Amino acid sequence: MGRISAIYLMPHPPIIIPEVGRGEERKVQNTSDALDKCARHILDLKPDTIIVITPHGPVFRDAIAINTRHRLAGSLSRFGASDVSMAFENDLKLVQYIMDEAERMGIACIGIDNRTAIEYRLTPLLDWGTLVPLYFVTKQYREFKLVHISISLMSYEELYVFGTAIRNAVESIDRRVCIIASGDLSHRLSEDGPYGFHPMGPKLDERIIELAGTGDVEGFFNMDPVMVREGGECGLRSIIISMGALDGYNIRSRVLSYEGPFGVGYGVAIFERGEKNRERELVNRLYERKQEQMEKVRKSEDPYVSLARRALETYILKGEIIKPDTDLPREMLEERAGVFVSLKKNGQLRGCIGTIEPVRNNIAEEIIYNAINAGVRDPRFMPVDGSELADLIYSVDVLTKPEPVNSKDELDPKKYGVIVRSGARSGLLLPNLEGVDTVKEQIEIALQKAGIRPDEHYVMERFEVKRHY
Repeated sequence: MGRISAIYLMPHPPIIIPEVGRGEERKVQNTSDALDKCARHILDLKPDTIIVITPHGPVFRDAIAINTRHRLAGSLSRFGASDVSMAFENDLKLVQYIMDEAERMGIACIGIDNRTAIEYRLTPLLDWGTLVPLYFVTKQYREFKLVHISISLMSYEELYVFGTAIRNAVESIDRRVCIIASGDLSHRLSEDGPYGFHPMGPKLDERIIELAGTGDVEGFFNMDPVMVREGGECGLRSIIISMGALDGYNIRSRVLSYEGPFGVGYGVAIFERGEKNRERELVNRLYERKQEQMEKVRKSEDPYVSLARRALETYILKGEIIKPDTDLPREMLEERAGVFVSLKKNGQLRGCIGTIEPVRNNIAEEIIYNAINAGVRDPRFMPVDGSELADLIYSVDVLTKPEPVNSKDELDPKKYGVIVRSGARSGLLLPNLEGVDTVKEQIEIALQKAGIRPDEHYVMERFEVKRHY
């Protein structure tokens, strides 16, 4: 029977490679030393196959991408180090076992071969999230096949289940396997970092390192979503998939290093598989907890959000457009306003459609039609499927009447939404959106949505919203 012996949390900063860093790599010497320790640990285990789970391969919203090419190769040429190149034989038998087991468990996988790469406009080459950790491994050990897996934007619970599919597949065939969970930590540790500083960045890293040190798998699911989002995490989904691969086993964990001199957190840790322990079989417990959380969300919905949800659910399940209830709040039935309805699934946007000015008889009708459109007519997404309805989180923004803006000084991306217009073209951006922190960013995105060049003449308007969750 096959066995997953150990999992390694390994960061992937290209600058740590001497051919890329050209001296700067000495600033992360602790990380480099820790990665060497991981490599020597792998050498002692002599795995037949190494599975790398990376956040920088092809990432799909609702499926796991697994490279199915016979030969897996790549280089760091995009970082000015074309001489740093690697090639590995793909363990296609294990890949097929993983994909079959995942399908049996209801987790969709996409095999990335040359044809699929062309179809989706992807590169089949190995990414730096894979190459950087393997740079250190191959200095010590080369006698392994590779399996290359990318994270997905699925729920954490689904990612964990996929990890159990990896475990089942490995245990079904005669393989000694190690897994590398490739991932940096926060990208928001300092003002000169890639995404600036946010107070949640250091807190995020402190929490991940604490959980890695104790082997507290459930703790990764209990992390504050605001901290995860605002902290700019990178490797959390890689970690969760990997932890699923040790579901039902005790874990011996230790953190080898942590540092963040470039504004990005680099953590290195080893998780070794212990004895079987049924108390550590978490899948059912995780899904039960998620269901309880969704029930709390539904019970806390106000009439605006409840109406949006019922409108979309009824349309998808029955093909009917509901009428506003007569017992709705008076303003919903008597007042008119522009309305935007947003849908999120697993923390990711799943649809958003709205009207700047009212086009229906009242706010309630505006909500009903925009909720349906957000679910099935947002051109950025496939229409919502009935199986997704239980996982959707709704928000409703009721807009004030837009007013002209004479200066950018009159804008505030947290308080005001913005509309840009040039002739028949217009673009709108709601206020207080994740990742939009400056007026400059707000205007740039609105112009892009409108198809207006920054050097063209355009006028601006602002509006406020009352947001309902």
